[in-house]
Amino acid sequence: MGLLTKCTFVESCLFAGWMIALITGANCLVYPSETSVDGAIKLPSAVIPVSQASRMGFFSSLSLSSTFPEDLEVNEYCRELLHIYGQRYVTYANCLVSYARPVKICQNCYPYFNSLNETYSNISSDNLGPGNVSCHDSLMRSDRLMLLYTLFIKIEEIWTSAECEQCLTEDLKALSNVTVNFMATLNQSLTCFEQYQRNHSELCKDCKASYKRLNELYGRMEKNQTLCIDIEDAMNMTRRLWSKNYGCSVPREETVAVIAVSSFMLFLPIIFYLSSFLHSEQKKRKLIHPKRAKSSSSLMNIQDKFS
Repeated sequence: MGLLTKCTFVESCLFAGWMIALITGANCLVYPSETSVDGAIKLPSAVIPVSQASRMGFFSSLSLSSTFPEDLEVNEYCRELLHIYGQRYVTYANCLVSYARPVKICQNCYPYFNSLNETYSNISSDNLGPGNVSCHDSLMRSDRLMLLYTLFIKIEEIWTSAECEQCLTEDLKALSNVTVNFMATLNQSLTCFEQYQRNHSELCKDCKASYKRLNELYGRMEKNQTLCIDIEDAMNMTRRLWSKNYGCSVPREETVAVIAVSSFMLFLPIIFYLSSFLHSEQKKRKLIHPKRAKSSSSLMNIQDKFS
């Protein structure tokens, strides 16, 4: 009692406020009061909010999953599929980033996309797994966000836009023969370029044949729709090296068609007017000929009458 009688009104209020905060879990801390030199009690200067880490630590002990019935939780088989999906998704995404420049995603990332696609098919299908369990509803349709579906669609758009399937075999498990042939021809041209780095005039002359073969092969692949982003990007970079960096001109044989079409368009008006002129002259002759024939026949009739 003697100790309590020495407490001032302010100290009692501070002590009561601290106890209320402790019991209710209020998100603030009240520092103890300070005593001045003359023994008077001073109010605290500020009420300091609890840090974010303290609040997270307070709620970390809560487990919302324990409040749901067992029949609403994801079973072990579906959890394992979800874990595999996450690993393969990250692996494929890392491959895309690693081979973004220069673009080589089709020739290097197709195994990872096939693995991811296989796992997604297992999750999204209605096929029953162990224990006659389907993960489609629990993992794909459990919420409006449909996160697994959204993630896969976004990353599949990259695969589709790159047209990687056009550079692969039908089973998508290897590069096609046409793609392998193009890569070999491309390496021949690049190897030739490296040999004449310091002599561009010799480069343009000695590497002309290999560069011509590469262009012809690319043209056939473009016509047959067997191009993917890897080949398109590689060809664009090679053409940039040939024309811009090394200053080589396009082979003359490749411009024959352009020159022929341009020449035809240039002389087309002349041909048109010439044919019109000849046609009009021929028409005039046809119109004059019957008149002469009629006049001669009439003269013959007149002579017959007088005779």
